[in-house]
Amino acid sequence: MFPAVSRAPSLLRSLRSAQLTWHTQYRENHWQTSLLTIRASLPMRAEPPKKKKKIDPKREHQIKDRMKKKIKRLEKAPQELIPIEDFITPVKYMDDTRVRYVPPLPFEESERRALLIKKWSLYKKEEHKMEMAAIKSLMTAQEEALRELRLESEELYQAAIRRDDGLFPFEREGPSYTPPVPNFEAPAGKCNDITRVYTH
Repeated sequence: MFPAVSRAPSLLRSLRSAQLTWHTQYRENHWQTSLLTIRASLPMRAEPPKKKKKIDPKREHQIKDRMKKKIKRLEKAPQELIPIEDFITPVKYMDDTRVRYVPPLPFEESERRALLIKKWSLYKKEEHKMEMAAIKSLMTAQEEALRELRLESEELYQAAIRRDDGLFPFEREGPSYTPPVPNFEAPAGKCNDITRVYTH
């Protein structure tokens, strides 16, 4: 009885200190588990340090010299020109025996096209005649106006025939080969980039 009584205060003190330690650890870190359960070590958040390799100064000097020699060799080499593939005709298109098959037109379609070409030629001929006549009448009216202006004032005549330096460059957008299609929506196509990358 007496030894048990004598050990009770020391046991009580150890339990209190353990409880205090557990409370402090529990408050400080949320990874800490209870003292009455299985204890686990804290997770490692850092990689173990690697050992530094000792580099021989002679070997490092040899590597640098080797790199310098390689750079000098590349500088002495002639510059390699990159070919322009757009100017190179593929071999499969240089075959003389390659002939495109054109299906024959029906007789009615060929006659329709021939008549259409004749009508178009006649229309362009009449248009050209009208343009030439209009230009001729304009030039005649201009020459007559210049003659009358010269009789009035030589200074005004010289100013009228002086060349206009601001007239050129002259930009004008002419008619296209085919007329535009109304309400045409261009398709959203895909582009596959097959450009070669050259590395030296």
